[in-house]
Amino acid sequence: MGLDRPETGDDAVVPFTLEKLDTRGRIVHLGPSLDAILSRHNYPAPVARLLGEAVVLTALIGSSLKFEGRFIMQTQTDGPVNLIVVDFEAPDGIRGYARFDHDMVVKWAEAGKTSPAEMLGKGHMAMTIDQGPHTERYQGIVALDGNGLEDVAHTYFLQSEQIPTQVRLAVAQMSTKGDHRPRWRAGGMLIQHLPQNGMSRMADLPGDGDFNNPSMQDPDFVEADGWTEARSMLATVADVELADPELSPERLLFRLYHETGVRVFPGLPIEERCTCSADRIEEMLANSFTDEEREDMSVDGEIEVVCEFCSTAYRFNPHQFHAKH
Repeated sequence: MGLDRPETGDDAVVPFTLEKLDTRGRIVHLGPSLDAILSRHNYPAPVARLLGEAVVLTALIGSSLKFEGRFIMQTQTDGPVNLIVVDFEAPDGIRGYARFDHDMVVKWAEAGKTSPAEMLGKGHMAMTIDQGPHTERYQGIVALDGNGLEDVAHTYFLQSEQIPTQVRLAVAQMSTKGDHRPRWRAGGMLIQHLPQNGMSRMADLPGDGDFNNPSMQDPDFVEADGWTEARSMLATVADVELADPELSPERLLFRLYHETGVRVFPGLPIEERCTCSADRIEEMLANSFTDEEREDMSVDGEIEVVCEFCSTAYRFNPHQFHAKH
């Protein structure tokens, strides 16, 4: 099969439209960037898979920001993985972190409960759009009731924007010739039904929306034929297809939608990038703590602060702050 455009590789999001089906979407492949996030903390495999799904979902949503800002996805739950934070900094930076109870993870694994939904448990997920200083933050909150992130994403878009949305996420460890260890990679696809004039541009991210609008939950609501076809085809995609390094986004889209036609736009690069810095941490230590508190933090005459996202260690002399105040 020949394609009329270059094929996109790893660490990129590819927007597309299915104009005959009144649908738009995005497909993402993550390779080295995701492997860096997951392998840096040596997460147990079930924890890594869940965080990987969260990173993919955040990349799919956050990469549609039309301004310099941040999209933050955070979960707080009662499961073995009790906190996840994934931070997308427009236009292309992503980082992620998971906090988990090691004993619970082991106990759940021994009981055969290792799916991302089981690792997540019950609680809530918040999606926040931060456009920077002097602007209002927008946030949508969805309850987590033992469901996976795919289901939660559907609920979020239904509640916040009343946009029919379908999401597929897949995370896997794969070995290639010459690798000294299996490497994490992932893929995901998000499609949304946008009838009439919705195809001319990628819509902006939702804000906090009207969570009480019952439009699509009305018993008389009838799903459009085009949307039914679009999501039915997406449902046929296997996890291995989404994560396959040999199957480009363009090739997968052609495989799914060549009969109805698919318009593919240039890929948008994604890179693993942390926003921590020595200057930021020094400012935080100087402005948020007293001399006595900084002394209490010091070990062997040194304050060490380790970034939870990238594991970079920053070290400071507690006495260096005295001269500044």
